[in-house]
Amino acid sequence: MNNGMNRRIRMAGFIVVALVVVAIGAALYRSYRATHISTDDAYVEGYVHTVAPKVSGTVKAVHVTDNQHVRAGELLVELDSIDYEVRVREATSSLRAEEMKRDEMRARVEAAEKQVLEAGAAVAAAKANVALAQANLAQAKIDAERYAGLYVRGAIPKERKEKVETAYEVQAAELRAALEQQKRLEASSEVQAALVRQARAALSSQEATIKNRAAMTAGSELNRDYTRIVSPVEGYVTRKTVEVGNQVAVGTPLLAVVPLDDVWVVANYKETQVRDVKRGQRVIIKADTYEGRTFRGRVDSLMAGTGSVFSLFPPENATGNYVKVVQRIPVKIVLDKGENIDHLLRVGMSVEPTILIE
Repeated sequence: MNNGMNRRIRMAGFIVVALVVVAIGAALYRSYRATHISTDDAYVEGYVHTVAPKVSGTVKAVHVTDNQHVRAGELLVELDSIDYEVRVREATSSLRAEEMKRDEMRARVEAAEKQVLEAGAAVAAAKANVALAQANLAQAKIDAERYAGLYVRGAIPKERKEKVETAYEVQAAELRAALEQQKRLEASSEVQAALVRQARAALSSQEATIKNRAAMTAGSELNRDYTRIVSPVEGYVTRKTVEVGNQVAVGTPLLAVVPLDDVWVVANYKETQVRDVKRGQRVIIKADTYEGRTFRGRVDSLMAGTGSVFSLFPPENATGNYVKVVQRIPVKIVLDKGENIDHLLRVGMSVEPTILIE
């Protein structure tokens, strides 16, 4: 009888202790779940730089293989550049020919400007001659009037008066000749000025032609340089489809380069989990590939909407057939500096991040 009672007491005590342990474990678990937000719906994401040619042509050489590490600016693929070299030579030759024409036009402009200066000097000299002729004519007129008065009074002979009058007429003729010469030189100066304006306009047009030819030359040189396709960033070669002898067109994807120095994690948390998630919170990341290895990071941002909203066929909840489903909100998690220095995490890997709510 006492043994049975003791067994019941021990059993009751064991049950009480078990319940207490379970309660404590449940409390600790709830506390852990409240401060450690985890999901297995997460993967590694990164930039994928697709490499495509800017010019068409035949592949001459491929300098990389699948999964090879390359540096920024490293030569990946070469296209046959013979056609582009010919275009560069043609454009360069055309540019030099236009530059020679420009030099000839400059010489003609300089010669025309010199002639304009000479014509201006001649016009100035003609004006001075006109002024001198006008002064001489005025003096001859005064002399003619004075000698005419003397002749009337009988102070001088008729021959002397006629000689003075003839001198007056000669001065008048010289003034007319000087004026005519001035008009001719002014007209010639205007013609020379018009020729200078015309030559300058032609030179300006030629300068524009040279700029056009220079742009064409630069464009042809760029196209020639584009036959050497280099890596845009440092990373690893993936999705290589190009081989020697392929005929490729502009924009045809040849390969891709993935920089593993800049990868992050996209974790799709349930909307009920992200209430207390904030930027900068610490994250512990476990990778399925590396059991026992953890990576550390921090919350960078939350997407502006749920994943379903940005899907190819977003749900139409206004149809009347809406069924409430817990949505997933993508959270971007960036790795701490140096966590992936050995490039263990590759784009697309499955991971399990745990956000530490502080």
